[in-house]
Amino acid sequence: MIIWINGAFGSGKTQTAYELHRRLPDSIVFDPENAGYFIRKNIPKAIAEDDFQNYTMWREINYSMLTYLYREYEGTILVPMSIVNPQIFDELIGKLRNDNVNVHHFTLWASRDVLQRRLRSRGEGKHSWAVQQIDRCMAGLSDDRFKPHLETDPLTTPEVAETIARLLGLDLQPDDRGLVRKAFDRLITQVRHIRFFN
Repeated sequence: MIIWINGAFGSGKTQTAYELHRRLPDSIVFDPENAGYFIRKNIPKAIAEDDFQNYTMWREINYSMLTYLYREYEGTILVPMSIVNPQIFDELIGKLRNDNVNVHHFTLWASRDVLQRRLRSRGEGKHSWAVQQIDRCMAGLSDDRFKPHLETDPLTTPEVAETIARLLGLDLQPDDRGLVRKAFDRLITQVRHIRFFN
């Protein structure tokens, strides 16, 4: 199956995906942004889009990759990626579902204050691109097609992962890491996914 973890920037998508990955045997994390950075690197500035999701080829590449992985790989595919435009949702997640790909979609929902605090904790300033997207993300993700919404303000990352697993009937392996190891793993995940250019 594919588990698509959606949400505004700072909602905890990547941390949740890697928490599930650590505790779900034979799972992989698939990052659709990689196709975007490849496209951005190879498109002349004169015809470049501000957001790589606007490229039809970005949706086509990720559709093809996810379809291939779903058919060839027996494990769980975890996809942490913000999609807030209903048309893009339909052209990627909707198309996968229409082609009998088993996609479970969840939106991690957090309040504005929590999103701002989380983004600050990873070094995002008040006027950063991610902070400027909060209103757009919250408005877009309010659409019914982005349900279910998981309220994450009061939850830790492991609790969010456990909620998703429970809703899907998945058995997670126990988490035997100590507090220091958990903090280290969170930091490593965060550092590896810092995007210096948006």
